[in-house]
This record gives sequence, C-alpha cells and structure tokens, in this order.
Amino acid sequence: MTTAELESILTAANAATHLTPERWAVANRHLVRKALAEFSHERILSPERISAERISPERTSAGDYRVLSDDAAVEYRFSARILHLEHWSVDAASITCNRDGQDAPLDALRFITEFRDTLGIRPEMLPVYLEEISSTLASHAYKQWIGQPSSAELAAGVTGGADVATDFQAIERSMTEGHPCFVANNGRLGFGISDYRAFAPETGAPVQLEWIAVHRSKAVFTSSEGLDYAAHLDAELGAGTLAYFDAELGALGLDPAAYFLMPVHPWQWENKLTVTFAAEIAQQHIVHLGIGADGYQAQQSIRTFFNTASPEKAYVKTAMSVLNMGFMRGLSPQYMKATPAINDWLQDLIGGDEALQARGLAMSREVAAIGYHNGYYEEAAPKDSPYRKMLSALWRESPLPLLEEGQQLATMASLLHTDSAGTPMVSALIEQSGLEPGEWLRRYFEAYLVPLVHCLYRYELAFMPHGENVILVLHSGVPVRAVMKDIAEEIVVMGNRIELPDAVSRIKADIPDDEKVLAIFTDVFDCIFRFLGALLEEDGVLRGEEFWRIAAGSIRDYQAEHPELADQFARHDLFAPDFQFSCLNRLQLRNNQQMLDLADPSGGLQMAGRLVNPLAKFA
Repeated sequence: MTTAELESILTAANAATHLTPERWAVANRHLVRKALAEFSHERILSPERISAERISPERTSAGDYRVLSDDAAVEYRFSARILHLEHWSVDAASITCNRDGQDAPLDALRFITEFRDTLGIRPEMLPVYLEEISSTLASHAYKQWIGQPSSAELAAGVTGGADVATDFQAIERSMTEGHPCFVANNGRLGFGISDYRAFAPETGAPVQLEWIAVHRSKAVFTSSEGLDYAAHLDAELGAGTLAYFDAELGALGLDPAAYFLMPVHPWQWENKLTVTFAAEIAQQHIVHLGIGADGYQAQQSIRTFFNTASPEKAYVKTAMSVLNMGFMRGLSPQYMKATPAINDWLQDLIGGDEALQARGLAMSREVAAIGYHNGYYEEAAPKDSPYRKMLSALWRESPLPLLEEGQQLATMASLLHTDSAGTPMVSALIEQSGLEPGEWLRRYFEAYLVPLVHCLYRYELAFMPHGENVILVLHSGVPVRAVMKDIAEEIVVMGNRIELPDAVSRIKADIPDDEKVLAIFTDVFDCIFRFLGALLEEDGVLRGEEFWRIAAGSIRDYQAEHPELADQFARHDLFAPDFQFSCLNRLQLRNNQQMLDLADPSGGLQMAGRLVNPLAKFA
C-alpha cells in the first residue's frame, strides 16, 4: 500500500492512528537514548560509571553507567561505549529507569522535567521545549506506522534506479532522524495533525502551492544576472497560468503590471497571512490568485519544495511561521534582496578556483527571490522579530541538470540514516559500490571534506554543511561530488583574505581567529563525522581509528598540493591537540525560539571546554 493510499484511509476520527502504546514506547526509548547520548556528549549530564566490560581486544570497552535526576529520586542505568570525540554510543535496549524504588517505563517528557535544573531550561521555556519533545515523539511514532524502505532498497535506488528524480525524492522522504545532534529535532510547533500529514517531509504528500499577487510598492524582486522577472515567471508558471492570473487581477479592476506574483506555503496562507496580513489583503496590496498547477514534495527543511511535476524546474522555498529546532522558519525580505547576488558571487568564486573545480564542488544557486515589506510590523517589531519574516520566497536551481550519465542524487543526511532494522544506509552504499570501505570513505572525503577545508584556508569562507544542506552526486553508490545549497542565509566570510562587493557584504562577519576553524571542527567533525564514524564502527564496517586516519590523510594530501597556504595551515590548525567544544543542544536549551542571531553567529555560541582532536595523532 502506498503512502497516498494509507493517507486516504485516515479520517478526522482516526487521525492519530499512529499513536499507540507500542509505538509510543519505541519512540520514547529512542529519544531517551538520544537524550542520554547527546546531553552526556555536551557534558550537561555526567554519567557515573558503575562497571566495565571488555568487548574484544580490538574494540573499546563498554561500561554500565547511571545518572540521577535533579532530586536523586530517579535513576537511569545504561550500557555505553565512549568513542572518538566523546561520542556516547548508548545501547538503547540496556536503558532502565527506576523511579522511587520502582521500575518505570521510559518517558522522554518526564526525563526532561526530571533533569530540568541540570539542563538549565528557564521555567518560561520549559513547556515549549516539552511540546517540541512531544512532537518529536509523535513524529517517530508516525514513521513507525507508515513504514519506510530498507537501507538496502534506498541504496539500490542510488546505484542505478530508473528514475533519478523519483529515487532522489524517495530518499528525501525516508529520512527518519532529523538533525543528528538535537534531541528535540522535529518540533514543527504550529502544525496540527492534518497539517503534519499534508506537509511533513516524511509523509511524502503531494503539495500544491498557493499563489498571490503582491503590489510592487510593497515588495522587492531580485534575480541572478541575466535573469529577469518575466523570463523567470514564464519558466516557472508557463504562459497559460500567467494569463489566468493576469485575468484574475483584471477582473478585480487591478493592473497586473503593478504586481509581482509570489508562491506561498498553503499553511502560511491559511494560518498567518489571512489573519496577520488582513489589512494588506483588504487594501489589495495582497491578492489571492489560487493554486499553482505543479505538484511539489516537501524537503527535510519543511519549507522547501521540490517540483515533482517538472523536476528540472526550481525548488521553491517559502516563509513559514512554524517553530522548529530553535528558530521560527521565516524568511527575511531584507535578506531576500541580496540573495541572488550572493549566489552569483559564490558561483563565480567556485568556478574560478582550480582546487574546487578539480573536486567537482557545485552549488544549487538561489537564482531569484522576493520579499514583502509589511510596514505595520516592520515599524513595530525589532529587526530579528519573526513578524518581519512572514512573507518571502526564493527559487533554487534543481540539481538534476548537473548530472552526467549514470549518476544519482541523495541528500547527505542519508549517510547517517539507519532503517528500522538498524542497518545504516552508508553500509548499504559501501556494500553495493563494491569498494573497500576505506576507499569509499576516501572518495567521500575528497568530494566533501577537502573542498570545505580549501574554502577555509584559501578564503576563510565557511558553509553550514550539515547533511540536509548538502546533496551528494553518486555513481554506483560512490560520492563523486558535493552540491551545496541554502547559500545566502548560511555562508559566512570570516576574515579579510578576499574583498567582497558591496552587494554581498552581508555575508561577512567578525569571527575571532581561534573560532574560524570551528567551521570544520564543529560543523563537520562533531556534527557529522562523529556520527558517521560511530555508525561504521558499530556496524563492523570500519574501525574509528581508521576512519580518522583516512580523514587525516585526505587533508594532508590536500595540504601537500598547496604549499602556498602553509601560513593558513598553521593559523587554522586542523591537527591541533584539541579544539573548543561548541554545543548545539546547549543553544536550544538556552533559547529554543531563537538559538542564534544570524548577524552575529559567534556571539551566542555555547562552549563546554575542549574536545580531543582525533586527527592530532596523525599530524
């Protein structure tokens, strides 16, 4: 039975079919395991070791640990191994809870309240965080209910599927975990159950976007060099739909030339714009035109959509006033204005860099953007308020035209995915590739890690390169190049090694010199490779020591190619004994509604001492 058929069975009366005691218990064990692992990793919890057991001479010893609640009335016990980068590999089946002297079922919501003081959550934020935890649990229960393909089946798609776009989107909707670091990573506060079924990425439900006309006196449209508004909209909508929308405006006595056309998330139109922007609608600054013809699928970022009707067309990213993982997912009209120019600048930089071209680094450019300025809220709200970010959209290039014969696409988040049987997709890809694990990993590092390292050394340029922000191009299951996306809001130039045009000066930030290297240590090593190395080790594919040896070799080989950057290698030493430990859950626990000021990405970081660098021994 397909997802669509299952969804059609649901009615208002049984919309919560996925919420059963059995699935809820599985979801709670999963999330309590993650909470124990990640809060211990970030040194928020300090588990007490109560026994140890040597697994084998080649593998790290496992131990039994316990943690006590704030009032010492609740004890959690579990078995775990501590791997590189203080990664807590917790055995989910081993976790027990003893509350007031009695065995108790695992309950993630109670876990958070039992450790509220240790976690440092302010009283006014605790209920919101609990709601995010509850939503994350419910999402996990839904994923159990709906079922997902096995890792082997997903890997088979990227090693020779008949339809590249279909396989790509099957992987996208099959991701079950969300961000690997954050405990509350599926919050989506604002969704009801019908919204969840209609718009959550894991449902794979078809979506049609709402279209509105916005008066040009209130909106700004910008696009990449050589692309104008008329050509862009004609490519996206087609002559027939454009004529229909123009006729709708004409029937109201309005001049189509006085308006821009703009896509809107259906949830945003229904829940926010018709109420919060009622004055703009009443004054015909905003005119609702109807539903677009093309079908889309929501991506992992929730507010971005892939065009399933015409996969070569652009993604659409929309503003969405839903709270998820530390931010309200809006889009700033001020930021939209410079978005195409920033993307053009980065495209030129990548295209002119031999080291990046040799490794095939590409980007999915944000080629057009539109932002609506609501004077009421812009006058009343501070500059970073969600009320200033309710109505914007951008268009991002599809990666399909980048493909050569026999190549496939997969979100890089898939490398950290495990199926319901516990099989990692990365293991399935390696097996199907026919390569030795070390060789497969070396090629992945060459496609992904080395370009990021080069951008740091050559330009002091950093991406936000987490799994959802990177698309891998694969051939026979082997990564051959990386495609970066979500550019304008998340890249940063951290120093003075390159001059920036005025149009893109927004991406420059004053970052302390000793924090610049965290673009690799935190964003890549701690937030991606820590998990990837652990998956391969726990699955018996590759030992952690070998994982980091291969990573070190990739960086050393790159450095040998570029002796002219020796001063930068010393300045941003990736083989240093240790590095500052920047923590993500600490950010969310401090302020789960705005973790960071994007204009000052360094100012709000939460540090917890230093981590031993696994590359140091390979210097």
